[in-house]
Amino acid sequence: MPAAGSRPPVPTAPPKTGIFALEALNILGVVLYYNYLFFFAREQFGFGNLENLLLSALNGFLYIPGSLLGGWLAQRRGCFFALKLGLVGLILALTAGGFCSGALAQTIVLAAWTLPVCLTWPALEALTAEHENPRDLPHRIGLYNVVWAGGAAAAYFGGGLVIEALGWKSLFWLPATLHVLQLALALRCEQSWRRTMQDTAPAAGTASAAPMQSVRADVAASFRRMAWLANPFAYIAMNTVLPLMPGLAATLGLSTAQAGFVCSVWMFARLAAFFALWHWTGWHYRFGWLLGAYVLLIASFALILLVPTLWVLVLAQLLFGGAVGLIYYSSLYYSMNQSDTKGAHGGVHEAAIGIGIFAGPAVGALALRAAPAWPTAGAWAVSALLVLGLALIWRLR
Repeated sequence: MPAAGSRPPVPTAPPKTGIFALEALNILGVVLYYNYLFFFAREQFGFGNLENLLLSALNGFLYIPGSLLGGWLAQRRGCFFALKLGLVGLILALTAGGFCSGALAQTIVLAAWTLPVCLTWPALEALTAEHENPRDLPHRIGLYNVVWAGGAAAAYFGGGLVIEALGWKSLFWLPATLHVLQLALALRCEQSWRRTMQDTAPAAGTASAAPMQSVRADVAASFRRMAWLANPFAYIAMNTVLPLMPGLAATLGLSTAQAGFVCSVWMFARLAAFFALWHWTGWHYRFGWLLGAYVLLIASFALILLVPTLWVLVLAQLLFGGAVGLIYYSSLYYSMNQSDTKGAHGGVHEAAIGIGIFAGPAVGALALRAAPAWPTAGAWAVSALLVLGLALIWRLR
């Protein structure tokens, strides 16, 4: 007990540099495999837009319960437990993928890869926010977003060039190698984390329960619900664009490497948006910003898929990246603010992403199946779905 008149020990957050390194390795491995899987399926199995949309829908369908499980495990068994379990699963799935051949076998590999991915992201999100001083937490979340968005952009930009140089087998062994390194780092980070917590005042465990930004509870809950609704629709758009990029690249006469260069523009725009939103907080709890980003999302999505010219593709991606950046940032920020169950809320945030990953490709695939003679049927159907999302957000507001 401190002496009379003395100040209590200041809670010390565990070191987070290793957590951000884990996040960077995670996104590099995930993007290298998942984003280029659609190019692999087109090249190796002759998959077209319909088949690639179905692959993406399968990923999203499994991502929903997997993320809820990941959030629950992180909350109940600890973030490092969930993270390590997920990494072991990723390594095993990707190793199996390197030895498998045939479309069915690779589809099973994708399913086996999706579930452990869901264990990693809620844990990393919660580790980023845990035991932080509320004043510092917005900075941590901003840095978290910049790290994963930067890694995603770099992996997509250079992934095609790497695969062309190393061959399609690198789609499996390169991400697996990154996850092995990540697992080794996770073990070291866990030891460092435990040492820090043993030497820290017990109050450190409750530091993250205070809100990052003080707002009325009903306002915070309202914005959290709107962001949780908007984010799946952003992922509907993103995960309709991703499986259709190989076909779009073929229409424009782009190689796999060139497609990586051109089709990653929106990821760099998202990174720039994250960086700007990290340093400027005027968008916090402002409905106009969320609404404007959503309207921009609809317009840019339609331009990307319905106007297949190179300059429109680049310009529309700049707008698209900015829109999805603000929407995603809103979902994560409002999930962490005024929350003392960050692992569980991270799971809900990721499960909402899974809804988007599933719904967009599923609707696009159904439209292409119903109107096979109309190549843009999927894009029009998903655009209509995005408009429905706008109406739902407005009603929720």
